[in-house]
Parts: sequence; C-alpha cells; structure tokens
Amino acid sequence: MFKSKIVKLVVNDVRFPTSLEQHGSDAMHSDPDYSVAYVVVETDADLKGYGLTFTVGRGTEIVVCAVEALSSLVIGKTLEEIVTDFSAFYRLLTSDGQMRWIGPEKGVIHLATAAILNAIWDMWARAESKPLWKLLVDMDPRKLIRCIDFRYITDALTEQEALDILEKAKAGKEEREEQMLKEGYPAYTTSCAWLGYSDEQLSQLCSAALAEGWTRFKVKVGADLQDDIRRCSLIRKMIGPENTLVLILVVLMIDANQRWNVGEAVSWITTLAEFRPLWIEEPTSPDDILGHAAISKALVPLGIGVATGEQCHNRVMFKQFLQASALQFVQIDSCRVGSVNENLAILLMAAKFKVPVCPHAGGVGLCELVQHLILFDYISLSASLNNRMCEYVDHLHEHFRSPTVIKNAHYMPPTDPGFSCEMLDESVQKYGFPHGDVWRSILKQKGSQDNFSE
Repeated sequence: MFKSKIVKLVVNDVRFPTSLEQHGSDAMHSDPDYSVAYVVVETDADLKGYGLTFTVGRGTEIVVCAVEALSSLVIGKTLEEIVTDFSAFYRLLTSDGQMRWIGPEKGVIHLATAAILNAIWDMWARAESKPLWKLLVDMDPRKLIRCIDFRYITDALTEQEALDILEKAKAGKEEREEQMLKEGYPAYTTSCAWLGYSDEQLSQLCSAALAEGWTRFKVKVGADLQDDIRRCSLIRKMIGPENTLVLILVVLMIDANQRWNVGEAVSWITTLAEFRPLWIEEPTSPDDILGHAAISKALVPLGIGVATGEQCHNRVMFKQFLQASALQFVQIDSCRVGSVNENLAILLMAAKFKVPVCPHAGGVGLCELVQHLILFDYISLSASLNNRMCEYVDHLHEHFRSPTVIKNAHYMPPTDPGFSCEMLDESVQKYGFPHGDVWRSILKQKGSQDNFSE
C-alpha cells in the first residue's frame, strides 16, 4: 500500500442550498450555502484518499482552481515518500516558489492545501486500517513530531518541548482511550440558535435538544442588541442554570462571528453578561490579536472568556494569540489551517500554554473530521476534559459514508479506517455545482445565475 504511486487527483465543487432555510446563518454570513471543495486522490493500486475543505457557497470554485494548481506537486509521489518525511511534503505544498505569493499559508491557497493534505491523511489511515485518531494515538512521538513544520514557532514551542509533552502524556493514555471508547467526547450544540431562526423555531429546537440530553448550547449574536437580549433570555430560561435531573451545570456560549469593533464588543458583551455565557466567540476581526487581548482583559471581571480560531490563518497566528493571552479557548478547525500537520502544532502549543481546546465544527464534514483531532488531544496530549467540548451541528451528515455518531451528547470515536472524509457518490453528483440535479433545478427556478458563480 505504501509503495502505491499517486496517479490522479480529482476535485469537485459540492454545494448544499442551506441558505433556503437559514441554516448556518450568523451576524456576518446571512445566507450561507454550506459547500466543500471535495478531493479524491487515486493511486496505481486499490488505495484512495478523500479530503475536503469547507466553504459557504460562492468562491468554492476559486478553491477548486487552487487545488488543481497544487495537484502537480502531489501526482507522482508515493504514500511512503510523503509520510516518511511528512513535514517536508507539507513545506513543499506551502512553500512553492511562485504559489506561496498568494498566501503564504493563508487564504484560498491554504484552504486548498488543507483539502489535499486531508486526503493524504485519510489515505495513510486507510493504509494502516485505522481511523485517523487511532493512527495518531498509536504513532511513536518522534514520528509524530516529524509530521510538523516547526518553522516560525520555535520561540513558543521547540521540537524537544513537543516531544516532552507527548512523552509526559503517556501516563494514563490507555485508560483515557478506553474511556473515550465507552463514553465518547463531550459535545455542544449550535443547531438550535442560528441567527435567522424565529423565536418559535429556536424554542422548538432547544426543547428537543434538552430532551435528547444536551447540556451545552451556543447562541448566535451580534446583529441587533435587543434581539440578542431576547434570544439569550429565551434560551437561558429554557435550559436553566443547571439540569436538576442530573445535577450538572447547563452551559451557554455566544458567538458574534467577527461582527464588532473592540470597544463595541466589550460594551455589547457586558450587556449580555447577565445570561452567564462561558465565552464570547469571535468578537472582532479574526486577524486582530491585540484586539482580542484587550477584550479578554476587559471581560475578566465578568468571568467570560474569549474563544476564537475557526478563521485563524495558521500556526503563527495561534502562537501569537497564545503568547498575548488573547484567548481562553482555542478553536481549531480541520480545514482552515494546513490539515492535521498544522493542527498538531496548534494542539501542542495549546497544551504548553495550558489553554483548553474546543474545536469549531459544523458546516459540511467538519464534525466528521475534527472529532479525530480532539480525541487525539484528550488521549495523547491534554488528558483533561475541564472546560473542554467539541462543537456539533446536526446538518448534512447523511452525505458521508462514515457519519458522525452522537450518543448522550458525546462524540463516539469513529471505527472505520480513514479520516471520515469520504462522501457518497450520489451526493457529490446530486449537489455538484452548477450541473448537479439540485442546482439545475434551483437555477432554473431563479431564471438566472446572477447570484451564483460557476
């Protein structure tokens, strides 16, 4: 399997019309059509790798072009060549002498890099007949370190420090793995309170989630303060400060999706503090590290943390967020940065700085992918569940061959080999943009393609 040579890379633009029912709507993205640039890497043997990166509709075609531009760096390589020195392959993709100019390691070209690398990791896990989380958990720490590009972050984390963290976490590792297999990893839900949902819909979804055992809820905020007060009040009254049936705290988080200026954020959140949110997510520009630091400092007396990371470009930005104490919750994303390779660096830095990781998920396939990373984090790095949880959104899982399994509001560890990236062929065809059956029908009804990009 490892000698198999990559002979073909195919990428598809797959979009789901989630904007029609306001799924995914927030203060900055009012009409998202959840989408992916979906990659299939084929070899000259019976081995394939599947990967993706997440988008929200228009612009997916640009990511597809970027994947195609990078494909020449992948075709002709064997899996063995890649994984023997994975950090070198990562640097090959991210440091091309011409294409890095449109990054470097950020934006569209980095989303494309993530899609390709996700497919390579999926292929590696399949070759080992293991789910990705298990591949990582079982990997020798020195081999794991060789998957990471430490360039630009050694002032915060050296290779030796990373190795020491992994070695130290070996204590109790088997017990934590058994615990995850039995209980799963704690999740929180965002499905109840998208910004475009009516109060009636919000109430219905929240009631159903409570009945299913959910105790951690996130509410979208930021467009209108009075609306936010009403919606947060409604949710908090429904979920209560605690679940008296099981005597556990019921947690509320709020998410502004980058809506505010720094001063505006502090004022707005101060008004919402009465609803006791654990964190405010993405209060301002995702690039404003010092702005996040100022917000974090201002919110300390209120006992509210700052969470961010889903649109953080790369490991360098995470390094600076951590060094500046600009966040209290690290939100990794499986498709925004450079796949598993770069997320390993971020997880290790978070472990060193002792900041809990609470991954971003949802979208298309993000839950499927990031569950592997957070399982690895608990079993092999953090060894803690204190103030830690992984986002879950109940949309579009039916389009995957190995969909996420939630039990008692916990992610149950995947058992199928791979990175859980593979989509159903019929879904790729049906929702392919713009020629799939669904989009042909939608575009025909609209009578034009003015609002869509080919």
